[in-house]
Amino acid sequence: MKNSLKVERAKKNYTQQDLAELIQVSRQTINGIESGKYVPSTVLALKIARVFEIPVEEIFQLDEED
Repeated sequence: MKNSLKVERAKKNYTQQDLAELIQVSRQTINGIESGKYVPSTVLALKIARVFEIPVEEIFQLDEED
């Protein structure tokens, strides 16, 4: 799964820690999602989309292998 989380954070000038606090996860979770090492749950993906006020599909995209 690909994602544009880092780009969306930059648009809002959020650090990984800022976003983590907003959705109540650790900074390491945000880092893992951005680096592609961790695929977020549906609930977590929806919380992230809500913070950025955009559809979840604009942040997360399936790879052809997915």
